[in-house]
Amino acid sequence: MEKMNESSVENITEDEAEIYDRQIRLWGLDAQRRLRAASVLLIGLKGLGAEVAKNVILSGVKSVTLMDPSPIDNEDKMSQFFISNAPEGDNVSLYLEQNAQLLNPMVQVSSLNEDPKTKDDAFFLQFDVVCVTCSPLSLQCRLNKLCFENKIKFFSGDVFGYYGYSFADLGVHEYVHEATKKKKNKEGDETSNTTDDETIYEKKTTVFTRLEDEMSFDWSVDSPEMKKKVRQTPSAYFIIKVFQDFFEKHSRRPSTLSMESDMKDLQNIRVQMLDKLGIPKKNIPEDFHEYGFGELSPVCAVVGGVLGQEIIKAVSQKDAPHNNFFFFNGMSDEGMVDKITI
Repeated sequence: MEKMNESSVENITEDEAEIYDRQIRLWGLDAQRRLRAASVLLIGLKGLGAEVAKNVILSGVKSVTLMDPSPIDNEDKMSQFFISNAPEGDNVSLYLEQNAQLLNPMVQVSSLNEDPKTKDDAFFLQFDVVCVTCSPLSLQCRLNKLCFENKIKFFSGDVFGYYGYSFADLGVHEYVHEATKKKKNKEGDETSNTTDDETIYEKKTTVFTRLEDEMSFDWSVDSPEMKKKVRQTPSAYFIIKVFQDFFEKHSRRPSTLSMESDMKDLQNIRVQMLDKLGIPKKNIPEDFHEYGFGELSPVCAVVGGVLGQEIIKAVSQKDAPHNNFFFFNGMSDEGMVDKITI
């Protein structure tokens, strides 16, 4: 699979121009051509992964490879629309491929019924974008480091009940910012006539940090600045750290099939997390675990919509990307873009 570069950015065909007409009008032909040349690997095909797949395939990238060795279970059927009628036990990636391809015949959609943890580094280097969802933090950090070292755009995210997040690491990323500038009259004052507005295109750069650094931030410093930072950081960040620790410990997500024991373990991890980080108890509410089972479709839609759009923005190089988290808390109906390290 050829990676995207200047020489591989292909011209848009007439059929593609017709299909992507609204997008081309919105972000321009050059941006669509960059999308047309991009190959995307999407790991993790639960509810969040399905939303990302839908958005990226509809945007008109060159190819999307769907990777997940998991069998379809009842929770999957309730959280993602591609497999609502699929037989339990079938492989999720193979089944999703058939339905996802119908979204856009111009995009090459393929699937891999393999565990990404068993693949060597060389496998991932053939892609322009790697997006990891619903996977252990250790896998996310491993692939993030690999992508950064090889200038591959990296994204990840997850949803635990009412809580969700997306993350991006684009290394040193250049993009075009579009702004409107009002023209001035002869006296030097800005005119009130909007038809006289001038569109300005500015080239800007954003520098990203690694996921491992963001999730291992030292909160123990006792200072007024740190206390302010703790207050300003979304509680979803700390809540998600508890779920990630559970995932690493059990090699699975909290399950409704073992809800009672999983709740007790989540409570224990919360106590350990609060003690380790030295943050106030209110940052991880005592009842948080009651709202973190399964994947709620509305939360997947919100986080998947943001994550898919960030992939599109990064590849097309249009508009400022989120640097680098988006957190969503369905209990308070709040979404926030934040960066933990400075």
